[in-house]
Amino acid sequence: MGREEAIGIQDDVDIETEKAIGIIYAYNDRPPLAQSIVAAVQHFLAIFVGIITPPIIVSRALKLPMGMSAYLISMALFISGVATFIQARRIGPIGSGLLSIQGTSFAFLSTIMAIGLAVTGAGGTPQEAIATICGVCLCGCFIEMVLSRFLPQMKRVFPPLVSGIVVTLIGLSLIRVGITDFGGGFAAMHNHTFGSFQNLALASLVMVIIIAFNASKKPIIRMSSVAAGIVVGYIVAFFMGRVDFGKLGEIGVFSVPVPLKYGFRFSLSGFLSVALLYVITTIESIGDLTATALLSGHPIRGKRYMRALQGGIMGDGFNSGLAALFNTFPNTTFSQNNGIIQLTGIGSRYVGYYIAGMLALVGLFPLVGGVFSLTPPPVIGGATVILFGTVAAAGVKIIASEAINKRSMLIMAVSFGTGLGVSFVPGILNAMPALIKSILSSGITTGGLTAIILNLLIPYQEGVPEEMQELPTEPIEVEAKPSA
Repeated sequence: MGREEAIGIQDDVDIETEKAIGIIYAYNDRPPLAQSIVAAVQHFLAIFVGIITPPIIVSRALKLPMGMSAYLISMALFISGVATFIQARRIGPIGSGLLSIQGTSFAFLSTIMAIGLAVTGAGGTPQEAIATICGVCLCGCFIEMVLSRFLPQMKRVFPPLVSGIVVTLIGLSLIRVGITDFGGGFAAMHNHTFGSFQNLALASLVMVIIIAFNASKKPIIRMSSVAAGIVVGYIVAFFMGRVDFGKLGEIGVFSVPVPLKYGFRFSLSGFLSVALLYVITTIESIGDLTATALLSGHPIRGKRYMRALQGGIMGDGFNSGLAALFNTFPNTTFSQNNGIIQLTGIGSRYVGYYIAGMLALVGLFPLVGGVFSLTPPPVIGGATVILFGTVAAAGVKIIASEAINKRSMLIMAVSFGTGLGVSFVPGILNAMPALIKSILSSGITTGGLTAIILNLLIPYQEGVPEEMQELPTEPIEVEAKPSA
């Protein structure tokens, strides 16, 4: 299909708009093979670390065997490939039909670790912990699929204030995980090396490299900052004797995807916590999909836009269910790939086919997952402290997208107070019934539910526009500027 024909079928998108955005190949164009592969490789490098980091962290927290850890990482890559293909191809009502790259979601990380640790803490095996996590996430995925049909109504119940509070709490709750790895991880706590100079130096090296790359004026260097930091840290750790490749002997050559390999278990309290996160990721994905549509020359209003949006959210839910079925964790659209689209000017959904193929192929070889599962905790910690801090900062940005007034400040104060409160002092819930305790023990759930309830109960000031409902402040003296 030629450029003129492609532009001609895109409602609400004109040539001047495409030029302003810098689109070379729009969402329905077919770039030449060489350009498609180059663009696909850049997308692959931008998301690879983000996809494998959650299973590495969960594996370490649950003390999974090497072979099991490598399998989870492999399945995360494989399913991300399948999910990306579904989003780009659009199968029936499932998929956006855009270059929507899918990967393992960080939003669920803290909650699924809590679910898994609850199982192992009660005497369950690591396999039973993964079976419970996947069972809960598989049941929860239908929530997002159903919500995809009610997107206009969701905006009223979950405005940016509520979603921003939850995203901020997700980031803040994960920082504890990142800083634990920064100091050497749980193993270091047991062998009394936690916070040693070697651990802190290695983590700091990774952090410095990420910051330095992010300060570059070249976009491609900025986008590869996390990968560069981890690779350099991994190499340094190897020469320090911190990486033992001898453990790779436990891993097979080829990984066969097996549905529910570790079984299926369910936890009601875990399901209720995960349900809220599926709602929040739905709201996040709306923003990501809208940005992808804009950058790839797709309409961002009208029926075609809503069709792409609903298909993308439906795809998010379906792909998260697919991930749980194949023993890995919920998927979501990756926002960082919009930067690659903007950088290359290539927003063609057909590039997604190449990305999907790369991810699925790498995922079938567990040796790749095994190599990365050997990454020392300080190397992961040096990166995740920044990544999780970025999640919290993104939540603040979402909150700030609307006017912060007296009402919103009150909702933020109570939500952060209750959410962070139960995280800092979990003993506050000891007198509660077991079910309530297990639900509210997550600061994300407690703070998120608080924000939802207060947003519905606290009225706006009648007769005063929302943006004018500011907090009372002291009079500000303004110095008069001299006339020109």
